[in-house]
Amino acid sequence: MEKTWKMDVDCANCALMMEEAVRKVKGVESVTINAMTQKISLRFEENINMDDVMKQIVKVCRRIEPDSKIYM
Repeated sequence: MEKTWKMDVDCANCALMMEEAVRKVKGVESVTINAMTQKISLRFEENINMDDVMKQIVKVCRRIEPDSKIYM
């Protein structure tokens, strides 16, 4: 399953660090965060609880940039 959401991210460097961290979250197949368009695109593994995975993703992103927000 693939989803794209609007995301507050201020710089390309932060977006790159977030991508690297999100790739390590269990249940995520792939991720792209674009600071220019302020979007996060995710591909999830089959048969996962997307809400649980998204909670982990938000947590990891906020560790890198505390002001970041994903509009789901």
